[in-house]
Amino acid sequence: MSDDVLKVATYNANSIRARVELVLEWLRREAPDVLCLQETKVQDKDFPAGPFREAGYNVVFRGQKAYAGVAIVSREEPEEVAFGLDDGGEPDEPRLIRAVIEGIPVVNTYVPQGRSPDSEHFQYKLAWLVRLRAFFERHYTPDQPLLWMGDFNVAPEPIDVHNPKRLKNHVDFHPEARAALERVREWGFVDVFRLHHPDEPGQYTFWDYRVRGALERGLGWRVDHVWATEPLARRSIHAWIDVEARQAGRPSDHTFLVAEFSL
Repeated sequence: MSDDVLKVATYNANSIRARVELVLEWLRREAPDVLCLQETKVQDKDFPAGPFREAGYNVVFRGQKAYAGVAIVSREEPEEVAFGLDDGGEPDEPRLIRAVIEGIPVVNTYVPQGRSPDSEHFQYKLAWLVRLRAFFERHYTPDQPLLWMGDFNVAPEPIDVHNPKRLKNHVDFHPEARAALERVREWGFVDVFRLHHPDEPGQYTFWDYRVRGALERGLGWRVDHVWATEPLARRSIHAWIDVEARQAGRPSDHTFLVAEFSL
């Protein structure tokens, strides 16, 4: 990667131990500076850190058994690493990790999914997003560079799902979830992918395993995101979704979303 370009990516691995070879091969091929991982699904003592370090990357992580879990993989050693929401409530550390890399703050989140609109899990998701906006207000300012990446578990607009009418009450496209995410965006974020692909339908990062032929039939969702504050978004030069990785052997149900910035 050129010294004057920062290449970043986000990927929901849906078990890093099951997907470690796929991720390492992708790192060899694409050589990003930063990769944010979600749903690592592994407690810290069992995280496969060795192969990443052997590949020339630093890795920091926080996880637990069976679900959630986040990590940041980076060429440069991360600084100021911290975990979770620090507002005095449940910190939920396996859902948020942050660091400063090459002088740029990076926040990686795996936002709660919510299960069903009538469940306490959905209310927790909405409250989590409220807490997240307050987190950004405490730690950052929108007039300085900041990257927020991860699986947000929300498709922001009708263009971001394959059937907005049928899916309107799904927890990842529910009006309340979209409104909660929009309130975080209004703090000062730009959706970097849509900055470069403003009107393109069919641009998805997730295809449900449970839907037969979802990838081939275009039945997807754009729930994985790279967002940046305006000073950094102005320096974005490219963003794309790597669908090929979803077609690999034993893939995750998500794929890599990539963005590049001039430094």
